[in-house]
Amino acid sequence: MESQNVNKGDRNKIYFLIIVIAALIGTNGYLFFKDRKQGERLVTVSTEKDKLRLEVEKIEVELDKVNALNLDLNDKLVEEQNLARTKIEELKVALEKGEITQAELDKAQGQVEELKIFIKNYNDQVIKLQNENIFLKSSRDSLEHGLKNANDKAANLATENSVLNAKVKTAAMLKLKQAEVFAYRTKSSGKKIEVTKSSTAEKLSIRFELIPNELAEKGHHNVFIRVFDPAGNLLADDSNRFEADGQEMQFSYSIYIDYNNDGTTYSIDWANPKPFIKGIYTVILYTDGSTMGKAQIELK
Repeated sequence: MESQNVNKGDRNKIYFLIIVIAALIGTNGYLFFKDRKQGERLVTVSTEKDKLRLEVEKIEVELDKVNALNLDLNDKLVEEQNLARTKIEELKVALEKGEITQAELDKAQGQVEELKIFIKNYNDQVIKLQNENIFLKSSRDSLEHGLKNANDKAANLATENSVLNAKVKTAAMLKLKQAEVFAYRTKSSGKKIEVTKSSTAEKLSIRFELIPNELAEKGHHNVFIRVFDPAGNLLADDSNRFEADGQEMQFSYSIYIDYNNDGTTYSIDWANPKPFIKGIYTVILYTDGSTMGKAQIELK
């Protein structure tokens, strides 16, 4: 009888030990799985943080690319970029925390998604601005090219007009058809006597006819004469000056003639302020800034 009671007590101890062991195993299993889940959650949070940091860096790079384009951003785009960079800095600070809750992580994820949408819209606006700038530059270059062509054409026309005007001016110049120089003296009666000797000559008379020219301006023309003695000296007063053939000259005498393109013969009388000498006298005629021609006479 006593043996049966002992066996029954032992069995009770064995059952108790089994229950304790089972409880310990269950507790250890629970703790094991709990720690495992916790580790997995920490790993997941850490991975999400890294992914968000990468996304934030990508967004910042996109903004830096815009600045590298050196575009003249309007005030709205500048303000939007400044706000985005402020939000990026806030996210960086949040993600650098040693510990972050799932709620904070979810919030950060939402802000990153908002920034990604913003950066897409922002880039679209920048691309539009860039295309507008390209169009404006193309239009400006086209206008500049057109203006240059117009200026070149205007310059060419001006040159052509200048050349044409020079040709017309040259064609309109009065030129001598023929000219003769006579020496004469005046008798007491007032009659002019042609002479050939220098000792009796008092004046020179230049008689000339002009080549017919329809382009020449009709009306009064100031004719200048320059007289050179046989030694090549110009017989002129230093104060008598005019311009012809692109230079200033002294003239011996000047007179107005009335040109009508009608074959008129003109005559100019010139008195020598000095005694005539033997040799050849040369008379050159000018008008309208150009040379008309010349004639000579030899006095014995």
